[in-house]
Amino acid sequence: MDALLLTNPNFSRPNLDFGLKSNGKKTRRYGLLMRSPRCTMDTSFGGNLDNLPKFPRTNVWNPYKRLGVSPYASEEEIRGARNFLTEQFAGHERSVESIEAAYEKILMASFRERKKTKINLKTRLKKKVEESPPWVKRLLDFVELPPTEVILRRAFLFAFMGTWSVMNSTEGGPAFQVAISLAACIYFLNDKTKSIARASILGFGALVIGWFCGSLLVPMIPSVLLRPTWTLELLTSLVCYVFLFLACTFLK
Repeated sequence: MDALLLTNPNFSRPNLDFGLKSNGKKTRRYGLLMRSPRCTMDTSFGGNLDNLPKFPRTNVWNPYKRLGVSPYASEEEIRGARNFLTEQFAGHERSVESIEAAYEKILMASFRERKKTKINLKTRLKKKVEESPPWVKRLLDFVELPPTEVILRRAFLFAFMGTWSVMNSTEGGPAFQVAISLAACIYFLNDKTKSIARASILGFGALVIGWFCGSLLVPMIPSVLLRPTWTLELLTSLVCYVFLFLACTFLK
């Protein structure tokens, strides 16, 4: 090419532009105007946010109105509205942040309300106890509330004894099941009081009181509601199981 220029000075060099002149969407190469390919990732990095759907209630102050739910809506309804909106406006970051912020405000308000209600309930119960007569206070001194796990385990034990007694009602009386229940009650009380004498007194006392109450209450039940195999002894023993459960679970 240089030899041609030397021999023919009037011969002009063709426009061979090997450089790239970027102009946003267009690129000039070899004298030709070429369009650079668009990448789909441009949208996710803000390349084309104007075409994404925007949440129309971004600036609504009330979180319930922002999510489009009632203030009395359940947690499932609120969660469903939040999931629906986040999926619908998933590509718009500001919209998703606004939806999540409204959902978090509702959760925090619900948590504070439950905590306040729980504290108020404890305060009211404590006030009722303080205002109760002296004999009620002395009675409450003998009662305690064990962990929920302990209550459920012992309730299951005595419920099993009751079911066993009902299933064997045609074969004989529930004397064996009552004896096992009494022994379990004394065992639990002894583990709590560390006194076998006190545990025995409380256990036998619960059995006697339960048998007495059962003897009074069972005859009042209409016979239509009872099966022919359910004898007075069986139904009275079921009442005794309840009193034995209460004694070994809630008495100090």
